[in-house]
Amino acid sequence: MRNVLLLLVVTSVTAQQVRAQNEDAQLREDVLRSIKQAQRYLKNNQRTNGGWQSAGASQYPVGVTSLALLALVNSGLTEKDPAVRKALGYLRGIGPGKPAQTYEISLMISALVAAKARGNRDHAIINRLATQLEELQLENGSWTYKDIGGGDQSNAQFGLLGLRDASTIGYPVDQQTWVKAQKYWRDSQRGDGGWGYNGSGPSGSMTAAGIASMAITQRMLRNDSNVNPDGTVKCCQRPIADDSLQRGLDWLGRAFNVSANPGRNQGNWALYYLYAMERAGRLTARRFVGSHDWYREGARHLAMLQRVDGDWATNRVEQKVVGASLGLLFLSKGLVPVVINKLEYGTPDPRRPDRPATRDWNNHPDDVRNLVELIGGLDDWPKLLTHQTVNMHKLRPETAVAELAQAPICYISGAQRPAFTQDQVTALRAYVDQGGFILAMATCDSQDFDPGFRELLTRMFPEGGSELKRLDSDHPIFRSEYRLPAEAIELYGVDFGCRTPIVYSPVDIACYWNKWMKIEPRDRKNLPQAAQDRLRTRIARDTRIGVNIVAYATGREPPNKLDDTGASTLKGKDRIERGLLEIAKLKHSGGWDTAPRALRNLLVALNETIGLGASTKPKALPVMSDDIYNHPLLYMHGRHAFQLSSQERKRLREYLGRGNVLFADACCGSSQFDKSFRTLMMQMFDGDAELVRIPIDHDFYTDGLGHDIREVERRIPAVGRNARFEARVERGEPFLEGITIDDRLVVIYSKYDISCALERQSTAACRGYVEQDAVKIAMKIVLYAMNQDVP
Repeated sequence: MRNVLLLLVVTSVTAQQVRAQNEDAQLREDVLRSIKQAQRYLKNNQRTNGGWQSAGASQYPVGVTSLALLALVNSGLTEKDPAVRKALGYLRGIGPGKPAQTYEISLMISALVAAKARGNRDHAIINRLATQLEELQLENGSWTYKDIGGGDQSNAQFGLLGLRDASTIGYPVDQQTWVKAQKYWRDSQRGDGGWGYNGSGPSGSMTAAGIASMAITQRMLRNDSNVNPDGTVKCCQRPIADDSLQRGLDWLGRAFNVSANPGRNQGNWALYYLYAMERAGRLTARRFVGSHDWYREGARHLAMLQRVDGDWATNRVEQKVVGASLGLLFLSKGLVPVVINKLEYGTPDPRRPDRPATRDWNNHPDDVRNLVELIGGLDDWPKLLTHQTVNMHKLRPETAVAELAQAPICYISGAQRPAFTQDQVTALRAYVDQGGFILAMATCDSQDFDPGFRELLTRMFPEGGSELKRLDSDHPIFRSEYRLPAEAIELYGVDFGCRTPIVYSPVDIACYWNKWMKIEPRDRKNLPQAAQDRLRTRIARDTRIGVNIVAYATGREPPNKLDDTGASTLKGKDRIERGLLEIAKLKHSGGWDTAPRALRNLLVALNETIGLGASTKPKALPVMSDDIYNHPLLYMHGRHAFQLSSQERKRLREYLGRGNVLFADACCGSSQFDKSFRTLMMQMFDGDAELVRIPIDHDFYTDGLGHDIREVERRIPAVGRNARFEARVERGEPFLEGITIDDRLVVIYSKYDISCALERQSTAACRGYVEQDAVKIAMKIVLYAMNQDVP
């Protein structure tokens, strides 16, 4: 055997325990279990008429039913589920004039809308209920249980929630309704930034309600005051500053708690508070409230507190159905996929070093929010998506990459030269190395952002290779969702591996994302018709560019919040010292370094998975180097056509004849590389041996070394230059080929991509194995090659 010590290490793998899952993976498992248990509890307690009742709330059967239905639908159930179908039947059977109170009206609207209200009947019900809500609004902008009294913050938030949901299906909420509601919430905010119930001291539940309500009204009161008479937009005309949201978030950050409702009502309304917290965090796109990761901390608490039957006991009154619904809503809606991290960055404010000194990072406050909301309404996308604002100043160096990796895209925009510390630059580089995507945008017709962003790229990649190049018409980004005219769209990118993980727009298309709304502002009709048409055309064009960029970066499958967005087998520290195994990378003219980190990641995976002592600083060698004989395995990949001279072919044949092995793959399934590699093999062996598929019963697959790879997943991209940028995934036997001499595999080759997947730089246009299986296949090849008998 080549190395007895290596064999002993490999043999011991089967006796080792699998490493513990990382914290997020465990939390995700706990959350999914809690969701299923809460779903089961609600289904088990549904009444025969399709409704629900809850102790302490028996006088509100419509509200309780709507809340339970809302929770089930947001947890992923549809009308195909009997419980959802029965509940909808119950609500649709409610007669005219019912329900009559704010909570029930609002919740019934939200439940019908969430269940994808369909047809004239549902829309007529929603319109009737929304009209009732508007009529119930008090002159001070609030709502109450009945049309008397001064209103309260709890009813007021539900009134807004119902009207906001009704507006998403076209109900025309009167502008003054939003104006009065916003004034109510602004006027009732306390000097310390919090909100209380009817003048009482501040509480977590009412402060979270105030934050969400201000976020809703600010969004609904957007208008076209920054639109010129010709339909163009004054892109960086900033609105009058309103710090109500930030003051509320500051209060909540200081008082944050997940086990009880902070403030005056501490100990009561804990689940109601978490339900409000979810809305506050999601509607303001905050992952952190203060220093607290509100979803992870809340989810961990709920998963631990949940009772065996699936409900949660409150420490006020045991309204079990209500409690189960509130807990399920928090867990489900907080888990929705985060598509984009909008980076809050810049020179620190001397007074608040944890915040940037300017708002240059946020010249268009609703740009990403609007784009993500638009995408959620498209076919073939998840229907509930979100984004987050990530404050770069609050990231710790040891966890920064993991924090950034919670979204597949990081968005950097501004008009000034972007300012990042060296730790932040290092984190951005690692984020890209681990498969992240950076979208950058110069805003406000800036002349300063462009050179600053190019300098940032140089800092991220000091070794070179980060030059921005204009994307040509063949780039899949121009067909990832819509067919776009590449010649009319100025986008630049940096290529790594098989994809373009950095895209930059010197044109401020985000300005027009900021103008998109599902329901247009009413004053848009005051513009001349030609101006309206011009504005709508530009909004449609620029949002389509944004959609295509997101589709390219995510493949329309953004991860859920607690998904493992990093490949655990591709992380780890380098081992520089000489180990038991050294693999060299073969240089050639066909893109020998297309996936520069693939081999390093493979060696890290071998070290961390089976404890193999391998140097993770591989050398890159030309064929004619005498040093290749010091490496028992050569690794080769590429994306372009290449050829070796007769002298180089002779040297490589001699290397293989000494008992060494060549492992190769075609990056992205490149047909150019594949053709060149096959030609090389024919020239090298001249009929003595040929490249043939390794049969599934070959001992390569059955020797017990490493992973069982007899069934794997592989991407099959759509065919044709004009085909939509997408791929299907097929599961089956791997397709690996080899050349055998003296009963030994001396060449193991994949015409499907392994390399780009190893370094997380593959795309839907890439013919190759999915990342997890690429790692397993590559490890299997190395272990098998190193343990063949050498004559």
